[in-house]
Amino acid sequence: MAELKYISGFGNECASEDPRCPGSLPKGQNNPQVCPYNLYAEQLSGSAFTCPRNTNKRSWLYRILPSVSHKPFESIDQGHVTHNWDEVGPDPNQLRWKPFEIPKASEKKVDFVSGLYTLCGAGDIKSNNGLAVHIFLCNSSMENRCFYNSDGDFLIVPQKGKLLIYTEFGKMSLQPNEICVIQRGMRFSVDVFEETRGYILEVYGVHFELPDLGPIGANGLANPRDFLIPVAWYEDRRVLGGYTVINKYQGKLFACKQDVSPFNVVAWHGNYTPYKYNLENFMVINAVAFDHADPSIFTVLTAKSLRPGVAIADFVIFPPRWGVADKTFRPPYYHRNCMSEFMGLIKGHYEAKQGGFLPGGGSLHSAMTPHGPDADCFEKASKAKLEPERIADGTMAFMFESSLSLAVTKWGLKTCSCLDENYYKCWEPLQSHFTPNSRSPTEPK
Repeated sequence: MAELKYISGFGNECASEDPRCPGSLPKGQNNPQVCPYNLYAEQLSGSAFTCPRNTNKRSWLYRILPSVSHKPFESIDQGHVTHNWDEVGPDPNQLRWKPFEIPKASEKKVDFVSGLYTLCGAGDIKSNNGLAVHIFLCNSSMENRCFYNSDGDFLIVPQKGKLLIYTEFGKMSLQPNEICVIQRGMRFSVDVFEETRGYILEVYGVHFELPDLGPIGANGLANPRDFLIPVAWYEDRRVLGGYTVINKYQGKLFACKQDVSPFNVVAWHGNYTPYKYNLENFMVINAVAFDHADPSIFTVLTAKSLRPGVAIADFVIFPPRWGVADKTFRPPYYHRNCMSEFMGLIKGHYEAKQGGFLPGGGSLHSAMTPHGPDADCFEKASKAKLEPERIADGTMAFMFESSLSLAVTKWGLKTCSCLDENYYKCWEPLQSHFTPNSRSPTEPK
């Protein structure tokens, strides 16, 4: 794969032009009567025109043909993409899935779009409030096909296999331990080179942003300069038989044909772009005295709701770090939460979930459903010698956390063969250690 070029920064006003057409960005205005190289000017808006300047998102694209040049959209097979949260009845139990199975290319070729499976979600697309969690399982590249989402933003978390993502803004490579965000309305296509699996957090009505740092100060967590935006790249290509553009609109899939590749943008400028981030660049904040800090300190990106401090969705990671807290049970505490927590594992093993929680699988702990370390983890951590230790080396777990109560789809509960019916058994060995005649806890030797 050829080395790709990027622009650094999160949410910046950026500009880029393909070096094959120097001077393709108009000077002094966005929409001149005739654009350089006789290109078409087209604006892509990710917010209302009248949003405050600091939240206004838009980019100008200078392209060979405008995106309006296509045949009518027609409904196509929905596959396993859904936003019907009433397919099956609610289930408050702790849920866990074994690694989701990738179709074999020798049996059936499946690309990124045909390999999308909706696992859970909540809210309403038409009122622009909610989210969905999807799994992608694919073994082939998208050929003369692209996809765009009229409903919301896609945060893509690959777990297995490398991706080469073509966008209207340029090309991005993506591999496990990296993430990317393709924002609402942006057309993209995915090439894969082997069996590929990953997770997608979709939010509608809002965009992802960096969390406020508050008392942490100016530095820490994900730094804006570590986010990368692709450099402009275009292809001027006509497709025999037509190029297929797939649109997810109000939760349904539609397709249309056009004669040319949609990746014909020669130059662009603005602050509404796709972007990627390497999770290894996250600056961890952690407890250095006692007790266990809340997982919110590991938030990479957030999609805020209208209520201060409450998110439609947070993307949280649990990277390698040091554990040094004194007189403390160091693994995650037992917990009931008003949030819904979907967890996935990119690599390694998560400290509080021994066995069964594997890379490429997942778990869901719904609002107010209790969860916490399994019995084996509790016993080991209660007796461990408290000295500085490395936690999660070689591991990367993550969480999609939401204030909404997530419903699991029929595919997630009934159709896929990965649901772990024995998940609850990991807590069955927990024993009472109650000592009514002694206040003093048993100290590790």
